[in-house]
Amino acid sequence: MKKSMQFGIVAAIAAMVVAPLVPAAASAAPSPTGLAHGVGAYHGVGHGAQPHATPTKSGPTSIAYVEVNNDQLANVGRYQLANGANAFDVAIIFAANINWNGSKAVLYNNENVQATLDDAATQIRPLQAKGIKVSLSILGNHQGAGIANFPTQAAAEDFAAQVSATVSKYGLDGVDLDDEYSDYGTNGTPQPNQQSIGWLISALRADMPGKLISFYDIGPASSALSSSSSTIGSKLDYAWNPYYGTYSAPSIPGLDKSRLSAAAVDVQNTPQSTAVSLAQRTKADGYGVFMTYNLPDGDVSPYVSSMTKVLYGQAATYH
Repeated sequence: MKKSMQFGIVAAIAAMVVAPLVPAAASAAPSPTGLAHGVGAYHGVGHGAQPHATPTKSGPTSIAYVEVNNDQLANVGRYQLANGANAFDVAIIFAANINWNGSKAVLYNNENVQATLDDAATQIRPLQAKGIKVSLSILGNHQGAGIANFPTQAAAEDFAAQVSATVSKYGLDGVDLDDEYSDYGTNGTPQPNQQSIGWLISALRADMPGKLISFYDIGPASSALSSSSSTIGSKLDYAWNPYYGTYSAPSIPGLDKSRLSAAAVDVQNTPQSTAVSLAQRTKADGYGVFMTYNLPDGDVSPYVSSMTKVLYGQAATYH
């Protein structure tokens, strides 16, 4: 549900003085091994000081993961609905890693993730200027460290501080948590426990008030969250089904369907007919999020349009 930002210039008729430009409000994540995830707008200006309205859309929040090892994050911003609203609302950099330094979990960016962050001026800021949120996905890296095995609350808080510092440094809008490829137990690391993911989410929310925290619903952390308290779940913004081409909503206390995606679409591998079917079910069942992964470089607007026509009643074009 992203919306393009438009600026209004107000002319004082008598004095012919131009008013300042005011941005309109916005609407409404791989390891070095290259592993992927698991298997009605108004444009007119009224009398007097009425500015242009920002194009809007009605429907689920749309998520676009981008494999920045292969593709450009900025491409997310090139898809626009017929009325000028953004086709996607949240772009996720896939992905940073959780490494093990021999004594604790440390946040690690491979060269492609780091290049995306360093090139924020062309990869991140243009998206944010359009009202698209940009998050960083974080997942394991086969070293035994992950989001499900922090041995103490202090360890989880230490890692959360690393994440929040990165979000702040690069001006990101949030973080996405993914419990894959950790290989728990490797390098003498502990096995998963029930408290770890709750400690991490609570610490992140304390460190990043107002930022997005989403959850890719897979792994031991998923099992722990499904039996956690609604207090923990309510600290999340979104969660989604991790199995592409399927339809199954996460079950996390504290998260209602307005913040869940039962649908999971891999843009480069899910058949278009399946993507349309998943969009139709999402609308019919009233889920508030629609998750896509693997948006490539170049124009795939026919595929994107097949979903946006269902979700928002508008075709998508590529600019």
